[in-house]
Amino acid sequence: MSTSTPDSLLADWRAHALKLESEVNKVVIGQQRPIRLITIAIFARGHVLLEGDVGVGKTTLLRAFTRGIGGGYERVEGTIDLMPNDLVYHTYLGEDGRPHVDAGPLLRQGERLAVFFFNEINRARPQVHSLLLRVMAERTLTAFNKEHHFPHMLVFADRNQVEKEETFEIPSAARDRFMMEIPIAVPDDEAVMESLVFDTRYHDVDRLIENVQADILHFDRLNGIGLAIQEQVQASPALRKYALKLWLATQNPSAYGVQLDDVDMSRLVLSGSSPRGMSMMLRAARVNAWLNGRAAVLPEDIHAVFHATLAHRLVFSPVYEMRRTELARELLTHIIKTIAAP
Repeated sequence: MSTSTPDSLLADWRAHALKLESEVNKVVIGQQRPIRLITIAIFARGHVLLEGDVGVGKTTLLRAFTRGIGGGYERVEGTIDLMPNDLVYHTYLGEDGRPHVDAGPLLRQGERLAVFFFNEINRARPQVHSLLLRVMAERTLTAFNKEHHFPHMLVFADRNQVEKEETFEIPSAARDRFMMEIPIAVPDDEAVMESLVFDTRYHDVDRLIENVQADILHFDRLNGIGLAIQEQVQASPALRKYALKLWLATQNPSAYGVQLDDVDMSRLVLSGSSPRGMSMMLRAARVNAWLNGRAAVLPEDIHAVFHATLAHRLVFSPVYEMRRTELARELLTHIIKTIAAP
C-alpha cells in the first residue's frame, strides 16, 4: 500500500475504525475505555498486555475485534508444563497408531494470523516468554526448515494477578515490548452489571460475537494505514518538548516537583520509561488524534494514552514493588498535573 495515502482515504478508514468501536461496544458493554485503547493499539500496530480478573470479558473482547478486522484468531493457555515447541507444533497418535504432527497455534493460520491471545502468560515458563517475545519483535519464526512470517499479527497477553504459585512474572525488559497495558475491570454501572448477569444473550459468546459486523476493516491493510497515520499526523516542537519533560519526569520525578504521600521519592523509581516507551506513547497519541479527526497531536492525546503506554514500563524499588500498579498510576497522574502543557 502506498505510504502517500490521501486524506480522503484516511478519513474513510477513520469512519470504519469508529464503526468497529461501535460494533464491539454492542457486544462488550461497559468497556468503552478499553475498547478505545485497543482500537488505538490496532492502528498503532502495538502489542498489548491486558490487566483484569478472570471472567471480565477479555476473550469476548478480542474475538469481537478479530471478527471486525478479519484475519485469523488463535489463543493459548499459559500452564506450568507449556513448552516453546507447543506454540509451534502439536504431536498426537493417529487412528493408524502412528505419530502425527500438526501446526501449533502460531503456525495454524499462517500469514492470516491477526490476533494471538496468550491467556495467563505468567503461568508459562520464561523459555516460552522468550520465544513469544522474539516472534513479537521479528514477526518471523523458523520451523520445519522454513521461515514463517506473521506480518499482520498483534499479540495480546493476560497476566494472572491473583494466584502467585507456579507463576513466572514477566521481567521489565519483556514488559517493555508491549505498547500498552490496558486495565479491564468489572463495570460499576448497576444496569450494565444486571445485564451481564441476567441477560442470556451475554451468556453464549459464540452467538454474541456473531452480532458484530464481519470484516469492517481489512487486517492485511492495517500496516499501511498505520504507517500513513504516523506520517500525516504531526507533533509540533512545543508538543515534543512537553513529551520530553514528561519522559524526564518518569526518570526523576522529584526533580520536577512530583511528590506522593507516604513515599520516599528518592527511592521510588529505579527506572523510568524507556525511549521505546516514549516512541510508542507518541505513536498511540497520533492515532488518538486521528480518531478524533485531528491532523496534529494535542496534549490531550498524550494524556489519553499516557497511563496505558507507560505504567507497565516503570521499575520501582523492591520496597514499593508490591504496590506497583497503584503507585504507577498515582505517579503518572501527578506527573500530568505537575508538568505544564503547552
